[in-house]
Amino acid sequence: MTTLVHDAIGSTEKLTTAEISNGTSASAATAVTATTTVAAVTAGTVANTAAAPVKQVQRSFRPLLLKVLPPLFGIALMVLIWSIIAVKDSSFPSPWVTLQEAIKVFSDPFYQNGPNDQGIGWNIYASLKRVAVGFGLAAIVGIPLGFLIGRFPFLSGMFNPVISLLKPVSPLAWLPIGLLVFKSAHPAAIWSIFICSIWPMVINTAIGVQRVPQDYMNVARVLNLSEWKIVTRILLPSVLPYMLTGVRLAIGTAWLVIVAAEMLTGGVGIGFWVWDEWNNLNVPHIIIAIIVIGLVGLILEQILVAAARAFTYEDTGA
Repeated sequence: MTTLVHDAIGSTEKLTTAEISNGTSASAATAVTATTTVAAVTAGTVANTAAAPVKQVQRSFRPLLLKVLPPLFGIALMVLIWSIIAVKDSSFPSPWVTLQEAIKVFSDPFYQNGPNDQGIGWNIYASLKRVAVGFGLAAIVGIPLGFLIGRFPFLSGMFNPVISLLKPVSPLAWLPIGLLVFKSAHPAAIWSIFICSIWPMVINTAIGVQRVPQDYMNVARVLNLSEWKIVTRILLPSVLPYMLTGVRLAIGTAWLVIVAAEMLTGGVGIGFWVWDEWNNLNVPHIIIAIIVIGLVGLILEQILVAAARAFTYEDTGA
């Protein structure tokens, strides 16, 4: 196409020169000028058509780059700071040394050489089981309690001082109570998870119930709906975003608590694995455990974020 356009322009220029030298009329010159303009426009159209796909490709890649590059730069900055610390302090392992140890650790994550010598896979699995039990019990108790507190002002006035008093208590302060009551480390750790992760679910659920528009409740009174229908048809759909926010906060708290509890109770778990590696002065394994704890917590939170998106909607204003 480009060759044809160039040929047309060349032929037009030759024709123009010949016509002017021979003294042709003004109409012929006008026709030649029009032909030249058409050829130029055609050339511009071809050039724009060729450049359009390039611009579209650049625009399609830009959101992807803006989404991928910032996290990569953040990770690179963290690794750089880590490397500088390792150079300044020879006792601190470098990223390369830690990576080599991580390859060894994850090459056989489920080995068993005794009750206190197991792979990191078994330790993560044990911690997740405790978190599942403690978090599940907290959800079973906390969400209905939040509905009751938000629904009835008398219960709200009764429980608010108790929640305000107990919510700031450190997880490690609850562990001795669990050991005293249950006489065992495993249920004591589950108790610590339960008592620390229940408050976000109670508070957020109660706030969601209290923020349900009063018009909805007036309609329920006019229709003479039962309490069960009010909860299932009106309160639950309106409170669901608040409730899921509380669940997200609670799962993060539960994962933090289990690591601290396992450091003190021993046995099998990612927290115990960190403490055991510290006793062995194996700093690379401690850093590996820190990264694993962060990744597992991130995965748990993203699962709940996906659930929140699936069960809630956004008001688009349409």
